[in-house]
Amino acid sequence: MKKVLTLCIIYKDSRVLLGMKKRGFGAGKWNGFGGKVQENETVEDAMRREVREEAGISLGRSEKMGILEFEFFGNPEILEVHVFGASEFEDEPVETEEMKPQWFLVHEIPFDLMWPDDRHWFPIFLEGKKFKGKFFFGAHEAITSFRLELVHSPIY
Repeated sequence: MKKVLTLCIIYKDSRVLLGMKKRGFGAGKWNGFGGKVQENETVEDAMRREVREEAGISLGRSEKMGILEFEFFGNPEILEVHVFGASEFEDEPVETEEMKPQWFLVHEIPFDLMWPDDRHWFPIFLEGKKFKGKFFFGAHEAITSFRLELVHSPIY
């Protein structure tokens, strides 16, 4: 069984906008903005809605950069996360009930306070390369194995 989710990394010049997750899955971690795709909603529409809900930002052009699958030990559900990048947006980020946005210089991204998979695929994203991968998590949110590869064709 798969659950389809979105994740958007907003960047500008040498900075990346991350949000501190305040509640729910991933609370206490810095992350991009995103969430569940609702019924009758495209993946891109869901990503734009989630960014607006979580950071108060309306996006301009965005680009799909990757697809990541996550499996957690003892949970039969596979999370399929569609990763987008966006550098065009309106409005300033604002704190919401779910996320507290903050800009980070690229060389100061707080990987120790993020999901452990981020340090593997985030550098590929920052290089502007497309990717796909699969991460398996065991106990205590530790990665037990993963596969990550570059993709040279459009990602759907």
